[in-house]
Amino acid sequence: MTAISPVTSSPAPPIKSTTTFADLSLAEPLLRALDLKSYKEPSPIQAQSIPYLLQGRDLIGLAQTGTGKTAAFALPILQRLAANPAPVTPRRPRALILAPTRELAAQIAQSFGAYGKFLKLSHAVVFGGVSLSPQIRALSRGIDILIATPGRLMDLERQKHVSLDKVEIFVLDEADRMLDLGFVHEIKRIITKLPPRRQSLLFSATMPLTIKDLAASLVHNPARVEVTPESPTVERIDQQLCFVERHDKNKLLVHLIKQKPEGLVLVFVRMKHMANRLVEQLEKDGVLAEAIHGNKSQGARERALENFRSGRRRVLVATDIAARGIDVKGIALVVNFDLPEEPESYVHRIGRTARAGTEGQAIAFCDRSERNLLRNIERMIRRPIPVLKGHPFEATGNSPAPERKELGHGMDRPFASGNRGPRSSQPQRPGGFRGSRFGGERNARPAFARAGRSRF
Repeated sequence: MTAISPVTSSPAPPIKSTTTFADLSLAEPLLRALDLKSYKEPSPIQAQSIPYLLQGRDLIGLAQTGTGKTAAFALPILQRLAANPAPVTPRRPRALILAPTRELAAQIAQSFGAYGKFLKLSHAVVFGGVSLSPQIRALSRGIDILIATPGRLMDLERQKHVSLDKVEIFVLDEADRMLDLGFVHEIKRIITKLPPRRQSLLFSATMPLTIKDLAASLVHNPARVEVTPESPTVERIDQQLCFVERHDKNKLLVHLIKQKPEGLVLVFVRMKHMANRLVEQLEKDGVLAEAIHGNKSQGARERALENFRSGRRRVLVATDIAARGIDVKGIALVVNFDLPEEPESYVHRIGRTARAGTEGQAIAFCDRSERNLLRNIERMIRRPIPVLKGHPFEATGNSPAPERKELGHGMDRPFASGNRGPRSSQPQRPGGFRGSRFGGERNARPAFARAGRSRF
């Protein structure tokens, strides 16, 4: 297969301002299913990707979460398989979608069920943390579409419960997150099990060198679609920064939650034991909360998400393993209780609010030990995060740079809208961020993943 280059990648087709799903030559059963969900106009990633995919082209899609990319690949996959019917074969799916987390895999499966409601195509989802038996039974009956996480798929393949030699369409979704979680070896092994003649799709929010190298082994002469939201996530979100001592973070979190009585609150921590400990502390302070992380069983994770989604638990405390698997309406505030070690994770975390064009708020806590992490985040997003001054647990003297311009509002307006931070025309910090490149070409696997340890 040829490597990716500007010469071999085709630009995206122009989008008409009045593009509808009917304009994309989708089949009537798909249009009927979309109508049931009241979807009329495709998002930019859908409008640009679907024509290529219906032609059978390989594709690289660059888009942040929340842009509608699941439908961008699900709709053409359903149409192509339905237009070329074939008997289902036990343990041999015709399409394979690989997702980094259980939550995302489950959401993709739900989307295939909704969009394929009026088609005679079958699908199944397999992931770890649950019993193998129901997944083995589903595969043995034969399915058209398989949605899987890498680890469980490789377990099933090694045990001969699934074969990938009949896969016609392969999707690698959220490739950068896959590498963040240390799945590169599993992905490469899975690719070797696929037939050489197939349609391959890769979607990623960022394109560091590691993803480019992976894509070169996966796609052939790909179309390339890159979508920047009309208002990028980091600009739609009212971002604020609280300097706080480590031992005061719990008290500050309770204070902020009680200052904002409306909407759901998603809190990110670095370690799974911290998620459990923080939930216990919040409950003692009268705040109903749930925790979600890699040590939770699948059933417990699903219950936690459902309690959060329904509002029975207003606060969800999560590790990064769930950062891209949570798609819940009504998240009004994201709190980075611990700053992430990988700056890209900051964008993915705060992207859980401001979904589907709405606005949202994100507050980051920074103690003295996290100053370098803050620098890396601000360098990546190309702007300083406005400081929220005057809160009752404010720490002094731990700003990452003494000359840092304070841009926050006082606690008289702790959640005021419009506090978006400086635009590119405004003064930058000394040594500013104007020359840094968004996303950077970083090694996407953090040190603990390379060492074979899980912190999630």
